[in-house]
Amino acid sequence: MMLGRFREALGDAQQSVRLDDSFVRGHLREGKCHLSLGNAMAASRCFQRVLELDHKNTQAQQELKNASTVLEYEKIAEVDFEKRDFRKVVFCMDRALEFAPACHRFKILKAECLALLGRYPEAQSVASDILRMDSTNADALYVRGLCLYYEDCIEKAVQFFVQALRMAPDHEKACLACRNAKALKAKKEDGNKAFKEGNYKLAYELYTEALGIDPNNIKTNAKLYCNRGTVNSKLRKLEEAIDDCTNAVKLDDTYIKAYLRRAQCYMDTEQYEDAVRDYEKVYQTEKTKEHKQLLKNAQVELKKSKRKDYYKILGVDKNASEDEIKKAYRKRALMHHPDRHSGASAEVQKEEEKKFKEVGEAFTILSDPKKKARYDSGQDLEEDGLNMGDFDANNIFKAFFGGPGGFSFEASGPGNFFFQFG
Repeated sequence: MMLGRFREALGDAQQSVRLDDSFVRGHLREGKCHLSLGNAMAASRCFQRVLELDHKNTQAQQELKNASTVLEYEKIAEVDFEKRDFRKVVFCMDRALEFAPACHRFKILKAECLALLGRYPEAQSVASDILRMDSTNADALYVRGLCLYYEDCIEKAVQFFVQALRMAPDHEKACLACRNAKALKAKKEDGNKAFKEGNYKLAYELYTEALGIDPNNIKTNAKLYCNRGTVNSKLRKLEEAIDDCTNAVKLDDTYIKAYLRRAQCYMDTEQYEDAVRDYEKVYQTEKTKEHKQLLKNAQVELKKSKRKDYYKILGVDKNASEDEIKKAYRKRALMHHPDRHSGASAEVQKEEEKKFKEVGEAFTILSDPKKKARYDSGQDLEEDGLNMGDFDANNIFKAFFGGPGGFSFEASGPGNFFFQFG
């Protein structure tokens, strides 16, 4: 017992009471060995036998209480495991192991719950300690495989599950985990293959099927959600892609690839504030030049999105030619000129005057290559000396149309106008 070889000690104690059933110390030692090995029921019987022989034996009385405590923790742990309250099970097993330090069963249950809680290094350490003492322990092999499986090392995990099943062919948990691992690996690989071949619809279906195999495999499912998000982005289903990437980071908030994919989708849907937030998260985690540039680009687009969209005001594409910009200005300036709306209500006149001024602003910027370049790069034009508050749209209008004198809009019928130079 002092050497921690409780199974050998148990055999010796049992032999001693077989030789002398009234040997109090022999029963006491047998009970302590049973308790250390986690067999609290057998331990209780031994301590009760001691009390039959010596009802005042205080050591037996205390050890009987200890055995009852262990039995109680076992019952609580069994209920909590069914409830999937794995933290409580770990707590119960830690308390039970204070009385039963050599119980492999308690250690394995604790290790399994640690794995299910995502505390893989702790779980692997417990399982490895048992395997060093007993390399054929199927439960320990199963837990080692479970840790690898949940860490997305599926191929290695299968090897441990297979080894566990060799030691215990009826091991239900190892059998189920092995089946899930093989199915997950196959679906994921098939999905990757379909994606590489450009068959995005099939890839989407395969990744969706893979996600239904085991909801507990968080790391693999995070990758599957991100992969499906990539498929959705290829299919231009950008909102669905964002949802998939969001599910990925909910499962694994350190998953950089999912943040990058979601940020790009936010950029593509002009949700620049969200894109900046994701790129900031990425850059804080991995301070690379590439990530810094992506963050800078998103910040520029966010800044640009908060300004007036001069392209939209003129109704032209961002790649519009000089002639297209002039043509668009001519059309919009005539459409919103205040004289054209002189008979309208004060509210309409005010709105059209505002639009007329904005059209002039847009033309002033987009018709000047240098100003246009600064505008396109997201620079603040007022910082560059262009104060749009002092801008006079009429001067641009006169200069553009080149009228030598005054000009007016005259009605030729209800709603019909023609422009005339003086």
